[in-house]
Formats: sequence, C-alpha cells, structure tokens
Amino acid sequence: MPHSARTAVEAAASIGCSVGQIVKSLVFKGRRTGRPILIVASGANRVNERRIAEIIGEPVEKPDADYVRERTGFTIGGVPPVGHLEKLESLVDEDLLGYQEIWAAAGTPHAVFRLTPADLVRMTQGQVVCIR
Repeated sequence: MPHSARTAVEAAASIGCSVGQIVKSLVFKGRRTGRPILIVASGANRVNERRIAEIIGEPVEKPDADYVRERTGFTIGGVPPVGHLEKLESLVDEDLLGYQEIWAAAGTPHAVFRLTPADLVRMTQGQVVCIR
C-alpha cells in the first residue's frame, strides 16, 4: 500500500472501507502462564481484557514489542492473523462476522489482504467470541 496501514483508521482510509472491516491482530500475554493469545478484532472495537480473561481462564496483559516479534515473527502494526512462528490460541471478534469482506495485515504495516469472515475463522482456527 502506498500509505501506512499500521492502525485500523489508516488502513480503512487507504482501502476505502469502514474501520469495522479492518482486522486487528492483537497479541496478549497470559499473566500467569506467559502464553501468547491472539485476539483478532474488528478495527471498530476495543478489547475488554476482563472478558478475555474470563474466556481463557487467566488475566491477560499487553506484552512489549519484543515479545510480539519473538512469538509471531512480526512487528506490532503488521501482525497478520496467520503465519506466526508458533500456533497461537486465537479468539475471533464476533462483530467481524457481520461483514461480507474484511481486510487484515499481511506482515508489514504497508500490506493488507482481503478475506471473508469464514476464511478468517477457518484459517486461525479461532473461537468466535464477544471481545467487547
């Protein structure tokens, strides 16, 4: 893309779609276990960390950039929903299922790819949940 897609707002403006159609691939860290959790969220939504803790059975925290790169192979702002260095437990925002097509980061803040919500769920093997 000619312009940055580091944020959902930037990506939506570059593509010409709604912010809700942008897939944010956010990595959280289990506070007790240190395990990575991938939250695949609509760009229009904020992640409710308490809700995520209820779903996975432990509190979560936002890790630093080094942790994200070590676990996924990608830098923050370009993390795709798939293709990570290790298999991540994935939670998919149910609000993404309301769109016919969505857009996700493709490994860099300057690249995205189009897919359907069904493709996203299948590719991530994610559990569809309310993340708000």
